[in-house]
Amino acid sequence: MIKKMILGALAIGLFATSCSNDDDATVVSTTSGLTINLNGLEALGANFVYEGWVIVEGIPVSTGTFSSVAFPQTFQVNTVQLNVATKFVLSIEPAEDLDPLPAATKVLAGDFSGNSANVWVAPVTTNADMFTGSWGRFFLRTPTDETGTNNGNDENGIWFGTPGTMPPAAGLGLPTLAPGWKYEGWVVVDGVGPISTGTFTGVTEVDDSNNFSGTQNNAGPPIPGEDFFLNTPTGFTFPLDVRGRTAVISIEPFPDNSPAPFAMKPLVGAAGAATAPATHDLSLNLDSLPTGTVTR
Repeated sequence: MIKKMILGALAIGLFATSCSNDDDATVVSTTSGLTINLNGLEALGANFVYEGWVIVEGIPVSTGTFSSVAFPQTFQVNTVQLNVATKFVLSIEPAEDLDPLPAATKVLAGDFSGNSANVWVAPVTTNADMFTGSWGRFFLRTPTDETGTNNGNDENGIWFGTPGTMPPAAGLGLPTLAPGWKYEGWVVVDGVGPISTGTFTGVTEVDDSNNFSGTQNNAGPPIPGEDFFLNTPTGFTFPLDVRGRTAVISIEPFPDNSPAPFAMKPLVGAAGAATAPATHDLSLNLDSLPTGTVTR
């Protein structure tokens, strides 16, 4: 009798295991792996995550969120939807997100060709290759100092333009950004860090910051830039001598939860010793733009 009971228990166990395996097989058969292998991304911090999406008949379908920027990573996606997806998109989303649709801050995108998609920067409204033709220059001058005249302190301001006309001509050739993104200018002080000159979308408009400028004509000329006189941040010394510093134009998510530059920095250049009317060039820094492949 005991032997029969044992055999009966084993039979029940095998039946249960068989059912469990069948259920698991059903689950596995309805999903397939999507592997993303990206480079150039940076961690977003505690309040935001990256989220992948596949576009199925024009509708975004989430492939999952992640915060680690170590790759490759694989996500399970509905097989039918994945097989007919035409595009992959990566966005930045709030960590606590009640919106089922992608945010405007789309970082990478690319169309599937067969079972893979090459993805590149998505913040531009047209072809991402437009960044290859970007250019920039800037000059050192302090149009917002207290008298509004040249006090021999032009090394304390940086403006992304070309002097010689009133107002100065535009000094940046950059593609138009999609909603959810802005450009931001920076000056990097070795041993201290970067300091912002303000964010902007138009290269012939005043940027959104004059936090450090002087009291005369406080907004400055109608181009992005900043004088460094007031409201000295911790660690910096004002007036700030910009000569010899590195100038950067970055692409920032908007809204932006970090005071530091984002990973995408398409233009970088060094300020020389000469102030206006001399100009200094910004060079392409395409290696800072994230890229990658997505495979289904």
